[in-house]
Amino acid sequence: MTSQTLPTLPFAYDFETKAVLRKLSKAHRALAELKGVVKSIPNENILISTLVLQEAKDSSAIENIITTYDDLFQSSLLPELSQVQAIKEVRAYEKALRCGYDLVQQNGLLLNQHIIKIQECLENNQAGFRKVPGTVLKNQQDGTVVYTPPQNHDEIISLMTNLEKYINDDSIQPLDPLVKMALIHYQFESIHPFFDGNGRTGRIINVLYLVSKGLLDLPVLYLSRYIVQNKAEYYSLLQKFRTGGHEEPWLLYMLDAIEQTAKQTLGIVENIKRVMMELKNKIRSEYSFYNHDLINNLFSHPYTKTEFIQSDLSVSRATAQRYLEALSKDGILQKRSLGKTNYYVNTRLYEILAQVPELKRDREFFS
Repeated sequence: MTSQTLPTLPFAYDFETKAVLRKLSKAHRALAELKGVVKSIPNENILISTLVLQEAKDSSAIENIITTYDDLFQSSLLPELSQVQAIKEVRAYEKALRCGYDLVQQNGLLLNQHIIKIQECLENNQAGFRKVPGTVLKNQQDGTVVYTPPQNHDEIISLMTNLEKYINDDSIQPLDPLVKMALIHYQFESIHPFFDGNGRTGRIINVLYLVSKGLLDLPVLYLSRYIVQNKAEYYSLLQKFRTGGHEEPWLLYMLDAIEQTAKQTLGIVENIKRVMMELKNKIRSEYSFYNHDLINNLFSHPYTKTEFIQSDLSVSRATAQRYLEALSKDGILQKRSLGKTNYYVNTRLYEILAQVPELKRDREFFS
């Protein structure tokens, strides 16, 4: 399929088949449950701070940008670590997602100017829509060209203008928003409007579209981990859709991604809520320095340090140090060193986010 045959939206297919409708029901139910439990977290910044970073890591991994949670959390402690290329890329994704969320919140729309801004945050440039030929998709076995995205700048502008209208005007094709999200993602990735950052920008558009349609209040549904785990199928189904006659498999794949990711994220949020409540009750009952802002700090920063406590609680350095030392002495936090910097790990939160075995000194935390 060449760029000359890339159709504009709406597509004239029967997208809401029986199989798609059955999967839609499950996906919507999972999304609704996630939206409900997210509302029960008293400070939304806790989820944005932690889950956005999780998505940034997984989305970057699809582009073979690999880092670890430990590296990412440490980079918040020492600014020089943020200059490591992989960490820099992941942090740029985090910035772009936050930027896009703010724009959607302010405008209620997801416009091309917003999409360009998201990509600008990702790539740290102002190149805008591509003015040079895009990367062709080749068969890895024999090198033959499988797909060529639009190569002409005017054609890219025309296709993206069409996509912008489709995203924001439901009267063009009154489909279920989850079906539309899958079609929008397909079209954006097929247009490939930027020289770089198309995959990551497209995945940010997914969650922002759901927020714009009121299916989520916060951008906390991230499909990247599902795509990482099913990467070959993702690219195969994208290409089969382009060649025609395989629309339903693509939709079922994306709907399954929404359902499974919503369920997984629901479990993460519920675990954060549970551990947060346990920690809150323990500190409130056993320590004279209990403070709601202290709880927010420990859950917004899986790795915290004296300066963070000073700033968030408006206390002196000595007081902040005393709080952290007391909590680490009793095993609530785990004290570590990075160069000359001491920092403190909320081990239970780290365990939830990174899904790693429990760290030492944490096994009898709430006994």
